Amino acid sequence: MNILLLGSGGREHALAWKIAASPLLTKLWCAPGNAGIAREAECIALDVADHPEVIDFCKRNAVDLVVVGPETPLAAGIVDDLTSAGIKAFGPSKLAAQLEGSKGFTKDFCSEFNIPTGAYRRFGNSADALAYVRAQGAPIVVKADGLAAGKGVVVAQTLAEAEAAIAMMFEGGFGSAGAEVVIEEFLSGCEISFFALCDGETAIALATAQDHKRVFDHDQGPNTGGMGAYSPTPFVTPEIHDQIMARIILPTVAGMKTRGTPFRGILYAGVMLTAQGPKLFEYNVRFGDPECQVLMLRMMSDIVPAFLASCDGQLKNFDLRWFPDPALTVVMAAKGYPGDYAKGTRIEGLDDAAKIEGVEIFHAGTVAKDGAILANGGRVLNVCASGRTVSEAQQRAYQAVDRIQWPDGFCRRDIAWQAVEQERAKG
Repeated sequence: MNILLLGSGGREHALAWKIAASPLLTKLWCAPGNAGIAREAECIALDVADHPEVIDFCKRNAVDLVVVGPETPLAAGIVDDLTSAGIKAFGPSKLAAQLEGSKGFTKDFCSEFNIPTGAYRRFGNSADALAYVRAQGAPIVVKADGLAAGKGVVVAQTLAEAEAAIAMMFEGGFGSAGAEVVIEEFLSGCEISFFALCDGETAIALATAQDHKRVFDHDQGPNTGGMGAYSPTPFVTPEIHDQIMARIILPTVAGMKTRGTPFRGILYAGVMLTAQGPKLFEYNVRFGDPECQVLMLRMMSDIVPAFLASCDGQLKNFDLRWFPDPALTVVMAAKGYPGDYAKGTRIEGLDDAAKIEGVEIFHAGTVAKDGAILANGGRVLNVCASGRTVSEAQQRAYQAVDRIQWPDGFCRRDIAWQAVEQERAKG
């Protein structure tokens, strides 16, 4: 098969690495790709936002399947346009992608189909929003309704933080994404990432994972797109897994079908394990980044038939197999992220780092220039490792991090700390 992958981040490098291993693959392109993806695929300078240009490329190159990595093209309806042109594409339609594209849409959907989530209100102006948070008090969560590259959520611990977030969003801090704001109850508990492969009717759970959103150790500092992840997480017991499927995932798939907007692709539920049971705090409509990286390391099955079964409505007779060994990824980011950061700084030692047993390095924001690898984004590298235990995977990943020479980068040093503590407690 000829496959085109859209995207340029660490998630897409992990997907390219996994697709490249498929015996079904003839040729893999990635648009636009990055310096790491160039090892697995031919990177091409296609404008992913120009749907006719993407369709033209697919027709000229007899592309059999398009895999869409990021959320922005999904929300813009790339899958609808490819499907209309007779090209198979993995991912949800524009209407189904509203589960990520609009926080308000998802909260209303949860109310309609009785999916457990935090209490909320939607606001179109700052005066009403401010009056509401002052009545509710802190902590409270303020969200830009639209897509804001994973940064549109402020978990306000104080009233002043909530007021500042509301002002920033309505003053255009996230552009049109903040034209409407959703304010919701602060949920306390353990946060996990839950993924399901869907075909419009059937949903198959993937391996569990836990992401680390805060920028600094001990979950301090502002929220980011994700600073690291590991899989599986001990906090999703078989009982909790079944509750999430029964109360959150399956009602969502059934509800979207009822509405005439069946969901196909990856449904990513951000779930808080609260004292009252699992509650949904957000949906994404694609693989998580950096969770995708650890899932790809652990997936034993060929991913290409999984994509095809999702597109073709054939998941009911399908299953996925996983390696038992845990996997972990540490995100190396440019100093200053998630705020302002410098681009073009030089990174060395990647080949040496990759020699450590169980280590795989995925590029997130890199560019190759004159034989050197340069940083070209906020989150730049995903240093991944697998091991017999989470502790061993963690040790290997940080050993690899220490071999990378990049003075302008930084990372958290405590990825998977909760799981490692559990392992130590068990002895």
